[in-house]
Amino acid sequence: MPFRVVFMGTPRFAIPILQGLIDRDSEPVVGVFTQPDRPRGRGRQPEPSPVKMLAQQHGLPVLEPVSLRDPKAMAELQTLQPDIIVVAAFGQILPPPVLELPPFGCLNVHASLLPRWRGAAPVAAAILAGDDTTGVTIMRMDAGLDTGPVVSQRPLAIAPQDTRESLTARLAQLGADLLGDTLPDWLAGNIEPQPQDEALATHAPRLKKEQGLIRWDQPAIDIARQVRAFYSWPGAFTHWRGKPLRILRAFAAGEGWQDRTSGMLPGTVIAAPDGPAVVTGSGVLHLLEVQSAGKRPMLADAFARGARGFVGDCLA
Repeated sequence: MPFRVVFMGTPRFAIPILQGLIDRDSEPVVGVFTQPDRPRGRGRQPEPSPVKMLAQQHGLPVLEPVSLRDPKAMAELQTLQPDIIVVAAFGQILPPPVLELPPFGCLNVHASLLPRWRGAAPVAAAILAGDDTTGVTIMRMDAGLDTGPVVSQRPLAIAPQDTRESLTARLAQLGADLLGDTLPDWLAGNIEPQPQDEALATHAPRLKKEQGLIRWDQPAIDIARQVRAFYSWPGAFTHWRGKPLRILRAFAAGEGWQDRTSGMLPGTVIAAPDGPAVVTGSGVLHLLEVQSAGKRPMLADAFARGARGFVGDCLA
């Protein structure tokens, strides 16, 4: 008798994980829960989540409850009779009746090496902190926020050029691979989950748009991490002549600039051999790609040549 799997997930991170489950014959996916359609894009038209689109392509039942605490949602879940629930960035807290329903529990695929970076934004947090390594954890879910015992883990090095988007994509595939390796042993009862060390716990709360505002009095290396961590949402941004300017790609340089930038206000744009750079609280930030309001992304050098007065002005 095959084990019945219910999957819960919403964004692109969950796609490789769901696809990996679909490709397994031994544990059929009997239902998919995802967040309801959300308005997106300039037209603000409702669009299905990436998980919903993938599930529909494979003819899987899709349920979109606003809350799992809704008795109707719980009744629909019970009808599916899951042996196990697999969760990947679902976007809702699972209430106790859901956690207690499947005989083999609820497994969450989380994009960090727990207990480091519990919460909604672990990938951005790892980049912002300058971590060299992150990874994926599969844990058995409990009533806390990413506090459940660890079933398996796999590390991944963070590349110097990694953005939140690129690192998330690599972690998603790593999570799919790890789940595929873990699930047979878990269902066979061969894994004893290990409790997390609370003393090592750190937290990564949900990102807010205002966190993208660059403070030029910060060190250039921190701002460069901010640019990478917030790509492509909420985006790192500044203001030039009262209008927002997004910084899409940049890198920090500290050596050799102290004399040239001495006495300059943080935020001052200067000319550098490879394009415009910005004076910061420590070092300079070389701009590689920017995007002004309502415009397409541009190479920073081309933007500076076309924006009269940009070099020499001060960003805020």
